[in-house]
Amino acid sequence: MKRAVFLDRDGVLNELVLNPHTGDYEPPRSPGDLVLVPGAPGSLRRLLETGFELFLVSNQPDYAKGKTSLENLRAVHAELDRVLRRENICFREYYYCHHHPDGIVPAYSYPCECRKPGPFFLKKAAREYDLDLGGSWMVGDRDSDIACGKAAGTRTILIEEPHSAKSRGTNNPDFKTANLKDAVTIILHH
Repeated sequence: MKRAVFLDRDGVLNELVLNPHTGDYEPPRSPGDLVLVPGAPGSLRRLLETGFELFLVSNQPDYAKGKTSLENLRAVHAELDRVLRRENICFREYYYCHHHPDGIVPAYSYPCECRKPGPFFLKKAAREYDLDLGGSWMVGDRDSDIACGKAAGTRTILIEEPHSAKSRGTNNPDFKTANLKDAVTIILHH
């Protein structure tokens, strides 16, 4: 069985973006807003070179909430994939949940099984790619990421991204760190 690292996207792989209308830091809404965190390509390359499979698992409810279009969400993903491939970094799979139970777009506004903190995508990946979840990791910047990883049986690392602070504090990750580069160092030493 193979080992994997499951990564949240916003605040982990890429910078959060200030929304001037709300004053909150949010996911990028256009490809031009996508900026990788410092050291992301090198950190991901280290994981690949060590034999880890990479998976992205991200809640992306902004369409359900009426904040942007599905086309914009897809364009941001395409830019992320393009930037990573340019660096010879290939994720095995990208998993996005576009639902939200309190959304305003009816077709996307309901409680679903794929939204973190549920472990749906981690368990799906384990089945489809013969992964050892006990030897795998979930890395994120919110309590929902940590709860997801724990529910799936992975080890967990919380990246203490300052702009995500209000979305954490109730879960107990296996490790805490300041950034993706340090998270990868923890993974490779454990």
